[in-house]
Amino acid sequence: MKRYAIGLDYGTNSCRSLLVDLDTGRELGSTVFPYPSGEMGILLDSADPHVARQNPRDYLDGLVAIVTGALAQARAADPNFDPADVIGIGIDTTGSTPIPVDAEGTPLGLKPEFGDELAAMVWLWKDHTAYAEAAKITETASKMRPQYLAKCGGIYSSEWWWSKIWRCLNVAPHVFAAAHSWVEHCDWLPAVLTGNTKPETMARGVCSAGHKAMYADEWGGLPDEEFLAALDPALAALRSRLYTKAVTSDVAAGGLTAEWAAKLGLREGTSVAVGAFDAHMGAVGAGVKEGTFVKILGTSTCDITVAPVARGVADIPGVCGVVDGSVLPGYYGIEAGQSAVGDIFLWFVNQLVPDRYGASMDEKFIEMEKRLATLAPGQTGLLALDWNNGNRTILVDVRLTGLILGQTLYTQAHEIYRALIEATAFGARAIIERVEEYGMPIDTVVNIGGLAVKNATLMQIYADILGKYLKVAASDQTCALGAAIFGAASSGQITIEAAQAKLCSYRDRVYEPIPANQAVYNELYALYKTLHDAFGTADWQGSLGHLMKRLLEIRGRLHS
Repeated sequence: MKRYAIGLDYGTNSCRSLLVDLDTGRELGSTVFPYPSGEMGILLDSADPHVARQNPRDYLDGLVAIVTGALAQARAADPNFDPADVIGIGIDTTGSTPIPVDAEGTPLGLKPEFGDELAAMVWLWKDHTAYAEAAKITETASKMRPQYLAKCGGIYSSEWWWSKIWRCLNVAPHVFAAAHSWVEHCDWLPAVLTGNTKPETMARGVCSAGHKAMYADEWGGLPDEEFLAALDPALAALRSRLYTKAVTSDVAAGGLTAEWAAKLGLREGTSVAVGAFDAHMGAVGAGVKEGTFVKILGTSTCDITVAPVARGVADIPGVCGVVDGSVLPGYYGIEAGQSAVGDIFLWFVNQLVPDRYGASMDEKFIEMEKRLATLAPGQTGLLALDWNNGNRTILVDVRLTGLILGQTLYTQAHEIYRALIEATAFGARAIIERVEEYGMPIDTVVNIGGLAVKNATLMQIYADILGKYLKVAASDQTCALGAAIFGAASSGQITIEAAQAKLCSYRDRVYEPIPANQAVYNELYALYKTLHDAFGTADWQGSLGHLMKRLLEIRGRLHS
């Protein structure tokens, strides 16, 4: 009997599916659905650049499109394919991406009375409007419940659950009052498919709860009412309408309802796994294990590694959480990341690269990569900070901004592009060094995402700066692959380990650090760290007067 699984990956601008054969590892179908609402799927506010919301209708329309599309491709690829042999469905989403819902679990954004009101829509992960609320949560927790902060890196972020909900209360109290409860995107979709959308009873994943909502079994689940009341009594009142227990994603949220089975063309009762965040399931699809650091390289990055619960792990300042079972059952999941990587490159090409590099965006990227590939490390004389969308790790400060140092009248666009790539790699190195500093040695970095596949020069720069061997996952849809693995595991017919052994593989090319390049980048990284600490920390003391001259010295040495 054949066994298949479907993984659904809900990203920032689109959602996609992957249908895999669990016994051969063959990928039989994959369909992408760009969200039609707003700008590239994001609802914006011209008066506030920090706003980023989404339309829940896009999620439902996309669900039908990507599942039926993958099934059609599977039938075309294999005439013997039978949808009844799909044993599980897994779902990953961005996060924290909370949704205000009514008592039945219907998003307020789907209700006619709220029309296009932004506060009633989905609060996308990259919405940073709640930076003041996040700072107050950090301040209050540091005084009342420091253990809450210890598990999420020491600073609570505006990208996360409680910040956004409190922001809604502060700026749109009528929306907050209309919301019976709030649900993470990754919990809502499995609830929809299984027919259990009531907020108090739907399955909630420990991935989103632990990393973004200050949930931990050791203190009884979510933050206590006394702490929440110190923020606002309305948050304390909300707590009883949320949840008391969160579980790992190898657990079934339930079986596919007859209604959704008919819409999608699948068997009623097909197991649907508890949801999780895209990066965490992507790490599983990339074969994450102890000593492996998985980087999801996209518009932003999310970095994942694991450590056995039996061994224990220290709390790590500046990361996005250390959570039991958030990636793999029996392991602590450690999450970090950068708020912008691909987005920085897109901004640069769309706003500043002249047309002599090409007529279209794609042509400009291709031409710039050709030119920057001829440059040696340090040859540009430039150094940048990768904070165009704030800093997620290790400073956790969304109000930091980007910087490019060392420009002259002779600086060219492709040189700036290389400096921006190097800056994102320096930021990645700062994260790895922080994790290793707290007893988590990293042997290998596995990369997933379009940038890892399309830009070999970028990958070599990363290898040289990180000083690590870099692998690239073979699947183009690694997050969806991880979701499929969890969907299959939730059925009880296969373990996560067995599914990973069948499905996880890597591309032939492995990027190795080049010692001569490493030497120069070590010099530049020391300068980057000076900038990083000077502009990113309040207690830094030192001088910046040497930076421009050191960049010129390094550049001059390479030209001599």
